[in-house]
Amino acid sequence: MNLVKLSCLALAISAASTQLALAGQADAKGFVEDSELNLLNRNYYFNRDFKNKPDSQSYREEWAHGVMAEFASGFTQGTVGFGADAYGYMGIKLDSGRGRTGTGLLPISDEGRAQDEYGEAGGAVKLRVSDTVLKYGEMRTAAPVFATAHSRLLPETATGFHVASDEIENLAFEAGHFTAYNNRNSTNSDDELNLNYGSGEIGKTLDFAGGWYTVNDDLSLGFYASQFDETWNQYYGNLNYNLAISEGQGLNFDFNLYRTTDTGDALQGDIDNTTFSLAATYTLGSHSLLLAYQAVDGDTPFDYVGGDSIFLSNSMQYSDFNAPNEKSWRVGYGYDWSEMGVPGLTTKVTYVKGSDIDGTDADVNGGYVGYYGADGEHSETDLDIKYVIQEGPAKDLSVRLRQAFHYANGDQGEGDIHEFRVIVDYPLSIL
Repeated sequence: MNLVKLSCLALAISAASTQLALAGQADAKGFVEDSELNLLNRNYYFNRDFKNKPDSQSYREEWAHGVMAEFASGFTQGTVGFGADAYGYMGIKLDSGRGRTGTGLLPISDEGRAQDEYGEAGGAVKLRVSDTVLKYGEMRTAAPVFATAHSRLLPETATGFHVASDEIENLAFEAGHFTAYNNRNSTNSDDELNLNYGSGEIGKTLDFAGGWYTVNDDLSLGFYASQFDETWNQYYGNLNYNLAISEGQGLNFDFNLYRTTDTGDALQGDIDNTTFSLAATYTLGSHSLLLAYQAVDGDTPFDYVGGDSIFLSNSMQYSDFNAPNEKSWRVGYGYDWSEMGVPGLTTKVTYVKGSDIDGTDADVNGGYVGYYGADGEHSETDLDIKYVIQEGPAKDLSVRLRQAFHYANGDQGEGDIHEFRVIVDYPLSIL
């Protein structure tokens, strides 16, 4: 779909929403009154420098602009309410070139060049009964066992069924069945499901169910179960606890656990993996100090379907620190500059060290053989600066600078990387 078609789509969504609003009470007013139309402009510069590769392969650099329109209707009145969601995304190349592609911002043609523009459109139909909503179509997801990502220019989406229910007080339950994916730099809504580390044949469907239970204002629990067709069963648990020490001073504890075992035809080979992380964050006024430990028990890496389906404390800007048998420590410091008279400005610095990586016992017939050696180790330092405009015509416009320094030995496999990103987001709510 070219740039002109995407522009027309965005205008059509806006016009349709305006006509619905003007229709007033003649239509089912819940459908109209609860509708939302949000626009996001995202300007993205990405630079990745591979320090231990030949010059011809060492550089990835691109700059692009994205426009995203997302419309969500309300529901018609009655025992069963009906509605629809729709989206239109377009990306425009601002700077790229042969040899510099591969950042994930832009699709690459068969000739190895980034496309000048690209776009996609889709949507979902939905129905509501009481506090339960069923959707079918293309959508974004946020479950810890299946979460689409928005870490590059345009969001990822997935195709399938999704049900969300708030029938039980303090319990947010959801379940899904998904069959296709739209990757971050793709215009196809029928891509294979996005497996992040494995290779070879992968499953055709992913099913999950789970939710979050709020015990009280300070304690919440989460549990999910999923099955990746002919590949694995995966379970996830979370415990999050806030401990107030005094006014402006507190501790947060966040524990995450994944358990993954192969199932069916075991398309990725034998998998017997338990991965967990425990993070403690101490806050004092505008200061925050984080300390985390993460461990992988298994001869394969912790792998996941969906670009953001890793709710672990040591998943960083570049590396996930999820290699076979890896142990990693993280320390981080953050500061909110509001107390210094600069509201909207936040800064963070984080350091992670991972070691004890050993992937030599991976199934020789699986999708992870040969990726890791017997004594891998690596480290990553991330710097993050973000400023959000607080008022005026550009209110909510944000500018974010992200810098990562990653260093690894040969047994870890990801290499020495310097990565720099500049992300400018300008969200607008029209309805």
